[in-house]
Amino acid sequence: MRKERRALLAVLIFALPLTVAPLTGASLPLDSQQKRSEEKYRERLAKEVRHQLVLLPYYSVFDNLAFKIDGDKVTLLGQVVRPVLKDDAESAVKSIEGVAAVVNNIEVLPLSPMDDQLRIAVYRAIYHDTVLFRYGESAVPSIHIIVKNGNVTLVGVVDNESDKNIAYIRASGVPNVFSVKNELTVAGK
Repeated sequence: MRKERRALLAVLIFALPLTVAPLTGASLPLDSQQKRSEEKYRERLAKEVRHQLVLLPYYSVFDNLAFKIDGDKVTLLGQVVRPVLKDDAESAVKSIEGVAAVVNNIEVLPLSPMDDQLRIAVYRAIYHDTVLFRYGESAVPSIHIIVKNGNVTLVGVVDNESDKNIAYIRASGVPNVFSVKNELTVAGK
């Protein structure tokens, strides 16, 4: 009788945690695994969308392309000088595996010879500066110059706050610029 009780007690001691564990905490690791895999999916998708947009042939320093990801839907944002770039961006993102829908909210900037002259003048003011010239050395410079009806918006990433301020001062010093909006972000912030 004692041996039977000991055997039953031993079975209960060793088997009880195995039967109770799936009931108590099994859903938590599964949820965290799902969240981690969903985060990895979003990171991979964001990286691929960014890659496809940067590879567009007409994408330049005078265009600003951005996006938002909501599940398997990608919303394209920004401003472009050429209408063909808007269509190319949508086509490139649609071709990415895992993208079910693309909402194209890219604004095509109006054609204006005055704005074209301002783009070149602001480009020279910023990228010919001894401090800021390094931002123009990559294939797609990190400071984007958006000009619409004489108003300039600076978008992109710089290394520090002083570079952000210098870019703003240089753009503000260009003749015939009505206003300058500084939307540059400092890396790491």
